[in-house]
Amino acid sequence: MIDIDLLKQIIDYLTIAILGLMSVLSLGFVIERFGYYRRVDISKYTEPKSLEIDLSNNLAIIATIASNAPYIGLLGTVGGIIVTFFVLGADGVNDPKEIMQGLALALKATALGLVVAIPSQIFYNLLSRKAEVILARWEILHDKKR
Repeated sequence: MIDIDLLKQIIDYLTIAILGLMSVLSLGFVIERFGYYRRVDISKYTEPKSLEIDLSNNLAIIATIASNAPYIGLLGTVGGIIVTFFVLGADGVNDPKEIMQGLALALKATALGLVVAIPSQIFYNLLSRKAEVILARWEILHDKKR
């Protein structure tokens, strides 16, 4: 028979580990992008496409994390609810306290997914706008040279 407590822990820790990794990656790429945007020398670029490529580097990863973190959290929640219902069906638990604790712990995964997704989306939007501004400055600089 399956050890239910072990299964709960695996679902919980796996969800937290994946969301933790996503959070660290997102934060790392955000810091890298802000650092790059601070030191980019637009006068060294001769064409806008090469600048745009450099400016958008790693933004897709941040956007992917922002859009997928809630799903990872939801997957952890669904797994936790399945285990809770399995325990209910197998043991016939009549104590609402046990049921609510199981569901509350399952919902923790969704909350963590949102905690990762919301800042990632905010930073993605800020970085995208910063890239647009830098690209516009390049265009202004090159329009003056003509």
